[in-house]
Amino acid sequence: MEILHQSHTFPIRDRRADSLGDFKYIPDEIICTILDCLTPLDLARLACVSSFMYIFCNEEPLWMSVCLKKVSGHIQYKGSWQKTTLHLENLPNEYIEFCRKPLQFDGFSSPFLYRRLYRCHTTLDGFSFDDGNVERKNDISAEQFHREYDGIKPVLLNGLADTWPARKTWTIDHLVPKYGDTTFKISSSLKVSMTFKDYVSYMKQQHDEDPLYIFDDKFGESAPGLLKDYTVPQIFQEDFFDVLDKNRPSFRWLVIGPARSGASWHVDPGLTSAWNTLLCGRKRWALYPPGTVPLGVTVHVDDDDGDISVDSPSSLQWWLDFYPLLADENKPIECTQLPGETIFVPSGWWHCVLNLETTIAVTQNFVNSRNFEFVCLDMAPGYCHRGVCRAGLLALDEDSLEIVEKNMPCEKENFRCIDLTMKETKARILRPQQNENGKENANGSYNVWEHDFSYDINYLAMFRNRELDHFTSPWCPDNSLRQRGLREWLSRLWVGNPGKREMIWKGACLALNADKWLDCLGKICFFHSLPFPSENAKLPVGMGSNPVYVMDEYVVKIFAEGGPQSSIFDLGTELEFYSTLSEVNSPLKNHIPNVLASGILHLENGSYNIDSWDGKKVPDVIRKCNLIPEKGTGDVFPFGVQSKILFTYRKDLSPENGPDDSDESTIVLLPYLITKRCKGKILTELRDVLPWEDVLNLASFLGEQLRSLHMLPYPSFSNSALSDFEQNRGFSSANGMDMEFVSNESDIPVEWKIFVRTLMEKKKNVSGRLSKRSGSIPKTLIEKAEAYLPDDFLKLLSIYEENGMKKVGKPWSWIHRDIMDDNIYMECKSCSHGIPAPTSNGGVAKSWRPTYILDFSNLAVGDSINDLIPMHLDVFRGNSDLLKQFLKSYKLSLMRKTPQQGSDDDKYGRLSYHAMCFCILHDENVLGGLFKTWKELRGAESWEEVELQVWGELNNYEGFP
Repeated sequence: MEILHQSHTFPIRDRRADSLGDFKYIPDEIICTILDCLTPLDLARLACVSSFMYIFCNEEPLWMSVCLKKVSGHIQYKGSWQKTTLHLENLPNEYIEFCRKPLQFDGFSSPFLYRRLYRCHTTLDGFSFDDGNVERKNDISAEQFHREYDGIKPVLLNGLADTWPARKTWTIDHLVPKYGDTTFKISSSLKVSMTFKDYVSYMKQQHDEDPLYIFDDKFGESAPGLLKDYTVPQIFQEDFFDVLDKNRPSFRWLVIGPARSGASWHVDPGLTSAWNTLLCGRKRWALYPPGTVPLGVTVHVDDDDGDISVDSPSSLQWWLDFYPLLADENKPIECTQLPGETIFVPSGWWHCVLNLETTIAVTQNFVNSRNFEFVCLDMAPGYCHRGVCRAGLLALDEDSLEIVEKNMPCEKENFRCIDLTMKETKARILRPQQNENGKENANGSYNVWEHDFSYDINYLAMFRNRELDHFTSPWCPDNSLRQRGLREWLSRLWVGNPGKREMIWKGACLALNADKWLDCLGKICFFHSLPFPSENAKLPVGMGSNPVYVMDEYVVKIFAEGGPQSSIFDLGTELEFYSTLSEVNSPLKNHIPNVLASGILHLENGSYNIDSWDGKKVPDVIRKCNLIPEKGTGDVFPFGVQSKILFTYRKDLSPENGPDDSDESTIVLLPYLITKRCKGKILTELRDVLPWEDVLNLASFLGEQLRSLHMLPYPSFSNSALSDFEQNRGFSSANGMDMEFVSNESDIPVEWKIFVRTLMEKKKNVSGRLSKRSGSIPKTLIEKAEAYLPDDFLKLLSIYEENGMKKVGKPWSWIHRDIMDDNIYMECKSCSHGIPAPTSNGGVAKSWRPTYILDFSNLAVGDSINDLIPMHLDVFRGNSDLLKQFLKSYKLSLMRKTPQQGSDDDKYGRLSYHAMCFCILHDENVLGGLFKTWKELRGAESWEEVELQVWGELNNYEGFP
């Protein structure tokens, strides 16, 4: 912003009215927010409108925001953000230099822009807080740390890094020669990276109010030498996430930033604790105890999935604009961290960091015995408890209080805070403890829990809505682990830490209702005279979406995903499938677990009962709940695949009008299936040690088994089923395609008509749905998704004429839909029982053969190409040689090419195009996994480029019709 200061003998006229017209009434903050939504080209045009717009549109913080929203990946700073953005627009240098010649205007005043300009150029010489009230300790013992600080209050520790090589070598001058060409991630919320030498150049040139800083959780991969320069201090060695190895959530970061950079107010992810060791420079810290939201910060809690988002000013802005407003008794506890010091931040504590000069630090988050249950609670479904953990009683409203009352113990009079409302709740901050004479204790210790809000796990657990369940409730996007990862983590801890099982069990009950599901398992085992699970088998396992218990000789799967109605269809379809296998004596039956029993556990009027069910007819308990299957689907398996497909299509396409699982009946239905336990190990545990020959054999095995699966006879849909489907959906038109036209294709089987209608509905607002799914999908491709998909989905059916009748040139078959690592079992080739004994060096046998395919709860009927998607992305990890090996054994036609599809440029004749369309329209976020596997495709300019890279091998497959 350039403002000309000159002396005048007459008043300077205010340009605002003439330059802005009616926009003069809009506050500058709003104008800047609007400008932030424009493209660089629009900003350039708007800058020519008036002098005020010229100044607004040339402001450097605006161009920083525009540039960072535009770029994804590597960036090189060109001396200013406007200049950097123009380089990204590929303008010739002479135009860029011309654009940098500033104009000057008088008669301009903007307090908002001035404050931003001030923050960009202010110095921090007076910001050091040497008289901080965070305790400093030297040579602290592990016993003292755990007794006085762990999970209790922050502390600054000296001496933990004295022996680190990083203590001497982690300076800018030492790191540039060694890591200058190494690329590091910039900040946590951006998808930007810089080489270290480019970042150092940026630090020297920039004058940003909130400068970029290196905040890289993958620095150990890009610069493994840095990991050798430090060790985790002994007092922080206990970390329960260690059992996840490479699959653990992000936990360590390299942090490098100039003066004025830092971290705005936040609570660390997952309620983990953290330590941060400073190697170079000085940092100013401010901290509040759990539940005390700092002034100027707003916490948003999503009522649907519990997602937590925080609106906070930058750390510099907070210290300049909000800190001076605080009364002394409301100020945070503070300190200035010096080189060599390590600060410990307990679970749930709010903290804000401001770099007073160029700093280099390393930080790690961890889960130990003190915060384990808090981390588990944070991953529990719901929103009330998540808000209370961060915002304390400020997060409560009337609905939240109702939840608390349901979960309260009998002694309600002991619940001190039940009558508090949001308006009555004040901020709670630490006060120094006083002795009996009313003086502060000499050691300056703080009493964290003396106020109304208590950061006690039993207290916080009351805010957990126990009506919500891990297996059936929406999963919070900001959880440290996904649902499957959580169960894997708890299972590994349970097996590997028998001495801590009381604590682990309590955490499992908070996170995934382990006590509820174990109770259900006990009822099932008693009914079928099966032994109760051993201590090792008390937790549900597996990567699926239903609770599964693995005992010595058998496996119990309780169907819960999607609610009672969906669960009934899942079990009914699976039982119909097993019946079909036996009727045709398919070889596939030798490679799936033997079914021992099946039934429905139902809780009615406070007592459990069990009805055996083989999938045939409609049990009385289902009739009581009014869960009636679709009409016209036959009586043999009323909840079989026909009914399931119609139910799923209707529910997915119109959830607001579709079948409702929220049945008001007092009967709780839990279908279950008991199968014989397979001997061996799941592929997930073995894939990193399998030799290439065994992996090729696995691909061949899958080709043979999917061939058998796709050749099974399947039940056909009736025309009455289509009529019911159309009436319930109220189809008219979609995506410009007349639904009546589809209905007039009388020769096309009913199931394909429903299939086409479903694809057409899924195409609606496909860009919006992809935008919500995964940040790894390039924005350019999201914008092109609708144009890439067919305008007429009938063309995907490869329709041809034979004897005057139209036929579909694609196979319709049973499909598993979930062929992934965790659903494939392997046996040791040299062991009679399939499980090898440990070798002398502690390893396991290296030669394995695939034997079983598991988990048919996602069974459906449809286009067989759909089974290739999870298999290729998860099992083959995108390896085209393995896909080719699979196809050699598969030997079934995936599509009949029509004369219209004969030309090479016809996309409908490419199997790769079909597979890519199904990926885009898939119910699951397969594109997130796709772009994670093929990272180089994140820069792709077209879907065709992605299609051919991922699925190109399919175009070489002719099949064996």
